[in-house]
Amino acid sequence: MRTLEISKNDSNQRLDKFLQKHFKTLPKSLMYKYIRKKCIKINGKKCEISDMLSEGDVLTFYIKDEFFEACEIKNYDFLKAPSKFDIVYEDENIILIDKKPGLIVHPDKNYHFDSLVARVQHYLYDKGEYDPKAESAFSPALVNRIDRNTGGIVIAAKNAESLRILNQKMKSRELKKYYLCLLYGKPEKSEATLHGYITKNESKNKVTVFKNKKDNSKEIATKYKILDYDGKLSLAEVELLTGRTHQIRAHMASIGHPLVGDSKYGKAFSGTSGLFKHQALYSYKLKFNFVSDSGLLEYLSGKEFTVKNVWFSENGKISLHSVKDEKTKNKV
Repeated sequence: MRTLEISKNDSNQRLDKFLQKHFKTLPKSLMYKYIRKKCIKINGKKCEISDMLSEGDVLTFYIKDEFFEACEIKNYDFLKAPSKFDIVYEDENIILIDKKPGLIVHPDKNYHFDSLVARVQHYLYDKGEYDPKAESAFSPALVNRIDRNTGGIVIAAKNAESLRILNQKMKSRELKKYYLCLLYGKPEKSEATLHGYITKNESKNKVTVFKNKKDNSKEIATKYKILDYDGKLSLAEVELLTGRTHQIRAHMASIGHPLVGDSKYGKAFSGTSGLFKHQALYSYKLKFNFVSDSGLLEYLSGKEFTVKNVWFSENGKISLHSVKDEKTKNKV
């Protein structure tokens, strides 16, 4: 018999969800059998898979030791990643990170140990704010994600309650994200909201935008405003009213104004983008626009955070000398 006490970070979740996170080698079918056979109990009593866990609950296990032994990790992969990144804002609950182009946010199928989430965990481990041994199922996590070759603000949650709240706020569109991008040419309208439908080719990781609804398409809305124009390129501020894969890149390309440096959606225009190592797209501003209860994060309501240094723009103007600097200095 073994026991485990539920911590604050592991509370407010279903029993089965917790067990799947904690016992990564425990087959789901066997987990259900253990619960049904009373081999897993909450506070000494029979439990159901849908029971919600509370801080201080004690789980009792009559299961094979091998599943506990698999949880005893001696070497942490996140320690193989650097612990450095640019911080826009940090408090006891969250970190706002200025992710640089070229860095992945999560490990992908071509996994290597350096990712933004690993850097965050390494950073908090070094600060003594994250102890994997003390956490049964929780680890610091990212609330939003940005493409590898796009830069900008990524939100990291230090505790489970902050992660839960921010995931809900993201879902209910109470977090407003604004991007800066460089476009070829100048759209006919200086300000507009584009509407359309988008489909995704999973094998090619590429999307297509249509004016009318298609089978398996999703509706998109992209609001833009032109801030500067130098006769060839436009600097635009874009607000995502929906959040789809490659939405800004594909939507602007669909109206004839692809992003500079975007080889996936602007190949026909790539001849003049030799200076650009990445697509000129940056998630530069974030607003906490809470309209519903935000619990322990209420203090963030109404606050706005902005990245000061965007590699292709300065003070709301196109800055091509910064592009040249980015090509030689930008490192992840």
